[in-house]
Amino acid sequence: MKKKIATLLLVGTIIMSTGCGPVAKLKNGKEVAASIKGKKITADDLYKELKKQYGTNEMINLIDDYIANKEIKTDNETKEYANSQLNQMKMQYQSSGQDFNAALTSAGYKNEDAFKEVLILDYKKQKVVEKFLKKELTDEEIKKYYDNEIFGAMTAKHILIKPDVADDASDKEKEKAEKAAKKKAEELIEKLNNGEDFEKLAKKNSDDAGTKGKGGLFSDFEKDEVVTEFWDACMKLKDGEYTKEPVKSDYGYHVILRVSQKAKPKLKTVKDEIKDTLVEDKLNDDKNLSNKTWDRIRKEKYKLKISDSALKNGYKDILNSIK
Repeated sequence: MKKKIATLLLVGTIIMSTGCGPVAKLKNGKEVAASIKGKKITADDLYKELKKQYGTNEMINLIDDYIANKEIKTDNETKEYANSQLNQMKMQYQSSGQDFNAALTSAGYKNEDAFKEVLILDYKKQKVVEKFLKKELTDEEIKKYYDNEIFGAMTAKHILIKPDVADDASDKEKEKAEKAAKKKAEELIEKLNNGEDFEKLAKKNSDDAGTKGKGGLFSDFEKDEVVTEFWDACMKLKDGEYTKEPVKSDYGYHVILRVSQKAKPKLKTVKDEIKDTLVEDKLNDDKNLSNKTWDRIRKEKYKLKISDSALKNGYKDILNSIK
């Protein structure tokens, strides 16, 4: 089953701090946020302006932060994810000669732990969406995937013949190399037809460094671990049979001997993995699905009601941009 790693960017934040001293107020009781000659800016003035620029997004963040922390616990898996992302980003900055700590400070984060909390929260939000979508999967969807995509692990032997051609070769040179590779694979099949040993031929001729030393043996691989052409060829063979024609893939030409295939796992043992994959596929197929799902979670599960008309209109605008 596939897992993808999310790409996170450092973003700037507005940091507001309040002191513990006395708070200046006007005669009408409004708090003074700042003053200059001839003008006093109240907390209400500041709030109204901030609401115009950032209000809707900050409202959404507050709501989603609450939901994420309520739905998902901060367990070891969550912490490991945050540490992995943090280390990956540090390596990227270091490899490009940039100061990661300086970037954190510039973005408004006190230290790595503060940024790690953001990573943890992002991870939780992702899990909230996945959790919601999994509950909506139907038995028919799960069964269809099980029938069409889940198989017992395969074991095979293969010989890979790569076209011997440089990356900057001309089309004519590439075509010539392709023909030569295919011809060599056909000659190997002919040798197999004449009774020669597959393992010996693999050790002598295969261009797959990972299996060459083992006589071409590739054990217990799943469908999503090999290219489609390789898997399909194995499925057409019986145990002990080898391909009578070279199998072409992006890697070159394969000569494949099927050794065995394990029994298909029972649905109940792979059901959770199937759900993970189906949800991942849905999110990949629709880049806006996560945002649309969050809207449903807020409204359907947590009964979101926005009283402020400006924030309500801002929220509608955001939804319209998603659609």
